[in-house]
Amino acid sequence: MSAINLTTTLKHEQFIEQVSRESGQPVQQCYQCGKCTAGCPIAFSMDVPPNRVMRMVQLGLRETALSCNSIWLCAYCSTCSVRCPKNVNLAQVMDALRIIAGKEKRAKTARARHVELFNRNFLNSIRRYGRLHEFETMTMYNLKSGQPFKNADTGLYMLSRGKLKFLIQKTSQMDQVKQIFARVKELEEK
Repeated sequence: MSAINLTTTLKHEQFIEQVSRESGQPVQQCYQCGKCTAGCPIAFSMDVPPNRVMRMVQLGLRETALSCNSIWLCAYCSTCSVRCPKNVNLAQVMDALRIIAGKEKRAKTARARHVELFNRNFLNSIRRYGRLHEFETMTMYNLKSGQPFKNADTGLYMLSRGKLKFLIQKTSQMDQVKQIFARVKELEEK
């Protein structure tokens, strides 16, 4: 077993500050109680548990934190944030790590690319209709991910039972939806 250096350098401090600024969270307040990981409904599928991702940030381990799958798998359900005794919103920290990794155009694993593809299709549906059109979202996801017939039997069953709508009405407040997306784009460009 090799020794680990737990001291931070200026380079590490810059990463810690960047994540704190991007997330708006005091990442150094986390004292590694593990409640976030214990309550996380996705932790079983993560390569690095949520509390360890936070520890990587605290230690300034930029490469390790930004290259793990966990930041892409986080569902942003905020269970971790609600359970945190120090009120650190880990979901926002995970989101900040995704944003930083995205800005740096880091190579993603196949799993991370699928999550990103789903998120993009989800948001495109909201942008287009003002609400989620499940049928179109999943159809486009399956086509773009190269699995056009994945869960087709389930989709047809749900359509036949009226649980899935083939056609969808746009929301009456599309102007507000467009304003929201325009504002987000403005903020992203800053």
